[in-house]
Amino acid sequence: MNTYKTSEIAAAIGVHPNTVRLYEELGLIPKPQRLPNGYRVFTELHVEQFRLARLAFRVEVLQNGLRKKIVQMVKSAAAGNFSTALLLTQEYIAQIQQERANAEEAIQIVRQILSGTPQKNLHLFKRKEVSEYLGISMDTLRNWEMNGLLAVRRRQNGYRVYTDKDLQRLKVIRSLRCANYSLEAILGLLSQLSQNPDVDIKAALNTPKADETIIAVCDRLLTSLSAAEENAKQMLCMLQGMKAANS
Repeated sequence: MNTYKTSEIAAAIGVHPNTVRLYEELGLIPKPQRLPNGYRVFTELHVEQFRLARLAFRVEVLQNGLRKKIVQMVKSAAAGNFSTALLLTQEYIAQIQQERANAEEAIQIVRQILSGTPQKNLHLFKRKEVSEYLGISMDTLRNWEMNGLLAVRRRQNGYRVYTDKDLQRLKVIRSLRCANYSLEAILGLLSQLSQNPDVDIKAALNTPKADETIIAVCDRLLTSLSAAEENAKQMLCMLQGMKAANS
């Protein structure tokens, strides 16, 4: 069995030795054995775990708990809980696919708005109903409203009610937040889109340009999610191999 010193495994992975120590401290790799002189001894399992972690963190998808889930997956693998790590990766892929569907739906909603298609308000929803339907917290809804992203009507008793039109707008905001747009940038985006019906929304989300303020902070959501899904599929294969090798 091949073994490595800290400097050797750092060179093999292509990182600084301090990064090796940091990954150990954060629980992203298994605790290495130590020689009587205190030197760490790393194995091929550590090499594979490093590769897994670097693949997992290659694409920064931070919103909606995706980052937290992938960190949890890496830590589970580092602890030798490969079955848990596999399950978390499968959940991660499912959530990415849902975010992609959300983004595609948001694109269609905006196109309908820009085309002048009438938006009917056939239903009224309470905040809790909207929160559960969209999968976002009520605190998040309040924050968006306080920052001017949505003006919600109130009934005579003071309770907020959301219309179908409000839900459409919230779906767009949800995807833009997943793309790491700031609240200020979303305001600008919604404003400029209303003034430019010819804009290609999907291209804007995928290929932001420095001179287009409406997409100044876009993290290429659709492209990032696709890349993250492909990486996650590779992670599944790696985890299956690691589980088999250590069972």
